[in-house]
Amino acid sequence: MGRGAQAQTQAMIDQQLAQQNAMNQQIYSSSQSLGSAATSGYQNLLANPGYTNAEKSAITNASQSALSSAFNALAQNAATRTARTRNSAGYGELIDSLARTQGQDQANLAQQNQIAFGNAAHSDALSALGGLSGLYGTNSSLLGRALGVPAQLLDARARNAQASGFRLGFGPGGLSFGLNG
Repeated sequence: MGRGAQAQTQAMIDQQLAQQNAMNQQIYSSSQSLGSAATSGYQNLLANPGYTNAEKSAITNASQSALSSAFNALAQNAATRTARTRNSAGYGELIDSLARTQGQDQANLAQQNQIAFGNAAHSDALSALGGLSGLYGTNSSLLGRALGVPAQLLDARARNAQASGFRLGFGPGGLSFGLNG
């Protein structure tokens, strides 16, 4: 290859490298802004897990209202039967029994709601922590797919690199290599 062709090839390589570095910098900047947005979302979820007080109140009111409606219908049926048969024997006992059962069912429903609220808060906190871990931790399967390397091989390479003192880093300037000392 002649000197002119070699210089032209080198210039084309340098131009391609500059374009690739500019694209890498743009991707890095985009990922930084997306990471910041995701971080604030996960931190908000972690700070405010579960349902809001308004949602808790609405859930509690709706479930208790449905339960009360069912018992009111049963009491109304008992009153209608008493009026139709003109026999009030057992009516007071039936109403007492319905009231007792309603109170027990309302207490059980309130307990179930509180457990559901606690589970939702716990689930949201775990999701937020998992998301933050994914942002700040190492997701080897994603990194492996990006590099076209199976995750198992990537883990083995990382373990070998740590044992030998060799480090591989990614940053705004692209790929960097070095020895840990």
